[in-house]
Amino acid sequence: MRTVLRRPDFRLLFGGLLASMTAESILLLALAVWVKELTGSSGLAGATIFAIIAPMTLAPLVGWIVDRYPRQPLFVAVNLVTATLLTPLFAVRDRTDLWLVYLVAILYGLSYVTLSAVLSGLIRSLVPAELLADANGVLQTVRQGLRLIGPLAGAALYSTAGGGLLTGVAVTGFVTAAVLAGLLRVTEPPWSRPEPRRCVRTRSSPRSAELGAGLRYLADEPALRRALLGYGLGSLVMGFSESLIFAYVDQGLRRDATFVGVLVTVQGAGGLAGGLVSPGVIRRAGEVGALAVGVALFGVAALALSYPNLWLGCTAVLLAGASLPLTMVGLHTLIQRRTPPRLIGRAAAGAEAVVSGPRAVSIGVGALLVGVIDYRLLFVVVSLVTLLAGGYLWGGRRLSRPPQPPPPAGRTQVSQQSWTGAP
Repeated sequence: MRTVLRRPDFRLLFGGLLASMTAESILLLALAVWVKELTGSSGLAGATIFAIIAPMTLAPLVGWIVDRYPRQPLFVAVNLVTATLLTPLFAVRDRTDLWLVYLVAILYGLSYVTLSAVLSGLIRSLVPAELLADANGVLQTVRQGLRLIGPLAGAALYSTAGGGLLTGVAVTGFVTAAVLAGLLRVTEPPWSRPEPRRCVRTRSSPRSAELGAGLRYLADEPALRRALLGYGLGSLVMGFSESLIFAYVDQGLRRDATFVGVLVTVQGAGGLAGGLVSPGVIRRAGEVGALAVGVALFGVAALALSYPNLWLGCTAVLLAGASLPLTMVGLHTLIQRRTPPRLIGRAAAGAEAVVSGPRAVSIGVGALLVGVIDYRLLFVVVSLVTLLAGGYLWGGRRLSRPPQPPPPAGRTQVSQQSWTGAP
């Protein structure tokens, strides 16, 4: 990671992302708290998070748009648009303005999908292939670190200073990201929009064929197909834990629900560790292997949580925290290394939808099941499914060979690849 952070171009991008990720981390929980205070309803507060997730359904369209423009100017523009989209929050005063919060949440969710898709291509332009795992590892480590303090800081900021100052801080973060990204000197190959392919013996239009090109590529490329099938299988039950953890604290540990905050902090510490070790795991086992390790770690954690014990529970959530960056770094690096640049926006957005869709469904299903089935049995089910998914992924680890060692410190050559050629 020190090697990639010595690169001036990546350091500049890193500074911008640090500002935007800080804004993101303080905003998400605070929006739900804001709705809870306006309405007194926990259900309406939870619906705020759903409003942010809902735009995932537009991922193929978002990816198609992203792939039609150069990465750096688009990244700058989307950050500025995101800052603008947050400004209606300054007008929120009482319950009658609730629709403004939901509107901002939906638009913010759409911008989040867009920024994620653009970022995958931008990192690939800035960083040589052998350093992609390190770059993604750095960003995941920071993201997990912000999870330790960001949501609580955002909620505290809202409680003490109100929504106006909270919105101002978030807007400043995205504007800062846009300014720093605008200073980048990205050497992008000549940009050429792909010509739409003619659709033979099919009723689909060339435009619809281009919209689905990213998903088709994910399905056709063996390593990506294996990664998404395995991770998608695990995601079908991983979301159960969002509800099960409350039952574990209440029925198992016999503690107040606020103790969940302690476990979340421990999970964040595990996330920091996972982000730090993820590049090393990828160098030894490849991207699919890192995914397998991450999903399997979650299975081990779920099995440990089926038996209520404080120290065992802390160890379990530590492992669960470490699993997230391992899976994210593995998946993002695999997409960046294996996807032609002309498709990387659609592939990244499609992968996000394939993983987040089942996880969102599992959160809802878990909330229903925890009321009728013993949480310990559900944790065992989560463990069995995720361990099965981890084993399936581990069996395909040879589909993604470990990358070559990084270049010596100080080397700044960026690999040049055509935006319309193969990786």
